[in-house]
Amino acid sequence: MKNITITGSEGIIGRQLCLHLEKKYKIIKLDLKYGHDLSNEDFVKNWFKKNKTDYLVNCFALNDHISSKRQKESLMNISLDSVTNYLNINITSLFSVCREFVRNNKKGGIINFSSYLGIVSPNPILYPKTDKNLAYCVSKAGVIHLTKYLAVHLAPNIQINCISPGGILDKQGKDFVKKYSKLTPMKRMMKKTELNGIVDFLCSDASKYITGSNFVIDGGYTSW
Repeated sequence: MKNITITGSEGIIGRQLCLHLEKKYKIIKLDLKYGHDLSNEDFVKNWFKKNKTDYLVNCFALNDHISSKRQKESLMNISLDSVTNYLNINITSLFSVCREFVRNNKKGGIINFSSYLGIVSPNPILYPKTDKNLAYCVSKAGVIHLTKYLAVHLAPNIQINCISPGGILDKQGKDFVKKYSKLTPMKRMMKKTELNGIVDFLCSDASKYITGSNFVIDGGYTSW
């Protein structure tokens, strides 16, 4: 039985992937909820040295989810410390985790998660009161290129691919859901379980010739 390590295992995407993949794989969970600080390089080095895994699915990230408690920010008042924090978690720490997986495994696969907002800018129509965080979007664009860079340099033994999901339905207000759905050819937001299939595929032998790819699963949102 293959081992799959899922970082951010208790997040929106991670929880669903764990429930789905544990049916046929041994799942190893890594999450801040369990005291796993992936921004701590020493922790990351020690963990991967002790825990061999066939596949690494990176769901951990810093995000500013849409909610009533979300901080009001705009392009002109976002702090530089905030920008640095997003880049540190979503790029630097992600690179650290990928590198330690590679350092301790001669073969295997990595799946990183970007976002449709790493491909297109947030639509102001969806964020009338507070802008989507600039640094989140920039960092998610960086995840796509980080994936491609690593794929080129680590092939053929390590396959590295990326998934860029569209908006996932999860407690957003009715107004946001309605507006988002109108902007999407599929006329709805993504269900939490609709990433299971692509991750399952990328962890299988059916994807052995795929590396450096970015799979956009967004109901056509970025196709306009």
